[in-house]
Amino acid sequence: MGKQTTGIHHITAIVGHPQENVDFYAGVLGLRLVKRTVNFDDPGTYHLYFGDEGGKPGTIITFFPWVGARQGVIGDGQVGVTSYVVPKGALEFWQKRLEKFDIPFKTMERFGEQFIEFDDPHGLHLEIVEREAGEKNTWSIGDITEDVAIKGFGGATLLSTQPKKTGELLEHVMGLEFVGQEGEIARYQSSGEIGNIIDLKITATRRGQMGVGTVHHIAWRAIDDADQLEWQKHVATNGYGVTPVQDRNYFNAIYFREHGEILFEIATDPPGFAHDESLETMGEKLMLPAQYEQYREQLNRRLTPIEVRELD
Repeated sequence: MGKQTTGIHHITAIVGHPQENVDFYAGVLGLRLVKRTVNFDDPGTYHLYFGDEGGKPGTIITFFPWVGARQGVIGDGQVGVTSYVVPKGALEFWQKRLEKFDIPFKTMERFGEQFIEFDDPHGLHLEIVEREAGEKNTWSIGDITEDVAIKGFGGATLLSTQPKKTGELLEHVMGLEFVGQEGEIARYQSSGEIGNIIDLKITATRRGQMGVGTVHHIAWRAIDDADQLEWQKHVATNGYGVTPVQDRNYFNAIYFREHGEILFEIATDPPGFAHDESLETMGEKLMLPAQYEQYREQLNRRLTPIEVRELD
C-alpha cells in the first residue's frame, strides 16, 4: 500500500476587500475567523483563515484579500469549485439563508447527491452538499446552529490542463480511490470523513488566470512532520519537483505543481491555530510571525480594519 492522504487540509484563494470577505464567510456562511495574520511573503496583505470552532484541518479556507487587484478567470490549472458539507437535512436551511441575503444560487445533482451552487462576493465558485459523515461544527453565529452549520469541506472540483495525468496523480500518488465517472466528471475519494471527495473534470476547457475570485492552491493533509518528509520523498520519486519544507507557523508546508498545472501543497496537521493564542480568543487580534513583530505598528496602520459582524 502506497502513501494515502486523508484529504484536504485547507484551500487558499484570492479575494477583494477584506471586510466583504469576513462578512460573507463569517456573517453569512457562519464560519469562525480562526486566525488573522499577514501573507508571510507580502506582509502588507492579510492572510485570513476561516474554519470550524477549533480550526481543524479539513475545515480551513484561507484568503489573501487584495483590494483593487484584477479579477481572475476560473479555468484549467485551478480548483474550479470548493465544496462545503453540512449535516443531513440542512440543505433547505441554506437555500433559505442564501435567499435571505439575496445570494443567487441554483441546485443540481451529481453522483446521486443534491448540491446548492453559488458564488462568493468576489466570484469564487462554492457549493454545499449534505452528508452524514463528519463532526458537527459547534461554532454558532446568528441563526446558524450546530444542526445546520458547515462541518468543513465536502471536497473540491479540479480543472486540469491534462485531466488524465491529474487523475493518475490523485489515484497513484495521493492515494485516493477512483469511485466512478458521471458525464464529464470523474470522482475520487480519500479515507477522511470530510474534505474527502474530489471531482475532476475529464475534459480541458480554457486556461485559468490567477486573480480575485480564484483558488491559489489546494493543500492535502500530512499527519505530522515525519509523514510530510515521507510525502516529500514520495512526490519527488514520482517525478514532481517539490519544494523544501516551509514553516507557515500553524503548519509546515511543501508545494509542487502537478502536470495539470494545479498548485498542490501538503501541510502538516500540527501545530494548529491555538499555539500562539488561546482557543477561546483565536482570530480576535492580528497575530504576526516573529520576523514581522517589529513592524506591528506600521502593519496595523496599513491593513484595512476588519471585524466579525453578526448580519442576521
